[in-house]
Amino acid sequence: MESSSGSNHRNLAEESERSIAAVHDQPEPRTTGGGDDDDPLERSSEVLAKGLSSMLSSVIKDFDFRARETLGSQDQLSSAIDRLTRELDQLLEDAPLPFIMQHAAKISSVRKRVSSLNLLLKSIQGRIDNIDRIMSIGTTHEKTTPEGSE
Repeated sequence: MESSSGSNHRNLAEESERSIAAVHDQPEPRTTGGGDDDDPLERSSEVLAKGLSSMLSSVIKDFDFRARETLGSQDQLSSAIDRLTRELDQLLEDAPLPFIMQHAAKISSVRKRVSSLNLLLKSIQGRIDNIDRIMSIGTTHEKTTPEGSE
C-alpha cells in the first residue's frame, strides 16, 4: 500500500526529470546576425550556459536518485513500524491485564517489605557496632588502669 506523500515525492521526481530532459532536447539558440563566429563573447556565454546546464543536470539527477532511495527507505521504515505496532497490539491483547497487575502489586509489596527489613537491619547493625565500641573501650580502659590503684 502506497502513501499519498510517497506518490507525491515520486511524481515530483519524475516531473523534474522530464523538465531537465526538455531543457536538453531544445535546440541551441542561434544568433540572427551573420555567421556563428561573429561574437566571441556570445560563444563563450553559450559554452558557459551549456557547462552550467550540464553540471546542474547531473546534480539534480543525483538528488532525484537520492530522493527516490530515501522514499524507498521511508516506505520500508513505515511498513516495519506498522508490523511492530500490530505485534505489540497482539501482545497487549494476549496478556491478561488483571494477572499482570496482581503480580505487579505482589512485587511492589515484597519490595516495600525488603526495604523496611533493610532499614531495620541497618539500625540493628548500628546498635551492635555501638555495643562493640563501648565494650572495646571498656576492655582497653581496664587493661590500662590497675585495679588496686583506685
